[in-house]
Amino acid sequence: MLLTKVLKRPRTNPDLKNTFRIGLSGPPGAGKSTFIERFGKFLTSQGQKVAVLAVDPSSSTTGGSLLGDKTRMPELSCDMNAYIRPSPTSGNLGGVARSTNEAIVLCEGAGYNYILVETVGVGQSEYAVADMVDMFCLLIPPAGGDELQGIKKGIVEMADVIVINKSDGDLMPAARRIQTEYSSALRLLRLRSKTWRPKVTRISSKTGDGITQLWDIMEDYLEVMTTSGELVHKREKQRTIWMWNQIKDNILHLFQQHPAVRAKYSSLEEKVLSGVITPGFAADVLLKEFSRVES
Repeated sequence: MLLTKVLKRPRTNPDLKNTFRIGLSGPPGAGKSTFIERFGKFLTSQGQKVAVLAVDPSSSTTGGSLLGDKTRMPELSCDMNAYIRPSPTSGNLGGVARSTNEAIVLCEGAGYNYILVETVGVGQSEYAVADMVDMFCLLIPPAGGDELQGIKKGIVEMADVIVINKSDGDLMPAARRIQTEYSSALRLLRLRSKTWRPKVTRISSKTGDGITQLWDIMEDYLEVMTTSGELVHKREKQRTIWMWNQIKDNILHLFQQHPAVRAKYSSLEEKVLSGVITPGFAADVLLKEFSRVES
């Protein structure tokens, strides 16, 4: 099936702009970067333009980041139809940089019709990326038992497709077992969509096996969500979420930089550290000081 089939089909809303935003998350070692390179090359070989927004964790001590995604995607980095933008988390919740929302819009304006957003790892804060994309993919290794306990139930519930990577060689039996287990588990979870039931599939980023099948699932998702109108509604809701996130970030910055707050927060912090006052009391004092001056 040609990749352009769905993209060339008329959308129910011009705001969709014939683009497909895909979020990718997974535990360390799941092979996210290897998968993106294989999947990205698969798309560009069909004449598509792919933008990868990869977010690297920042050091809590120095604030620095390795930004090594391009080194892990050597072939895709050299592809003229691909653009890779590594960026640091800078302490942002969920590993999503503040500028990621704007970067998505800019890449679409530049003609990239597939936007892949790779996040730092797995955690409850990964809800952030689900509010930026059309489809949320959870990549997991063919592990089992305690090794998968770090994958939160909430993240599994957010996934539109669960991709079991590294399904090759000696790991194939484990991959089949995990696929069965997750397929059974998904039947017990509450569905987020009225028209789409999450799927579980196996791939090998090393050999390329399963990539075509995964894309078939993505095409089905895009067609179902577009035809039902859910994708339009999803993007409309996301735009309001982006707006409020920007407001929250700016309000926090204004609060921290306010002269009245800056004059008192150091002493209050010391009292909180020494246990003289509670964190809640200190927060109330600063908020009252801020609101008193603003009013």
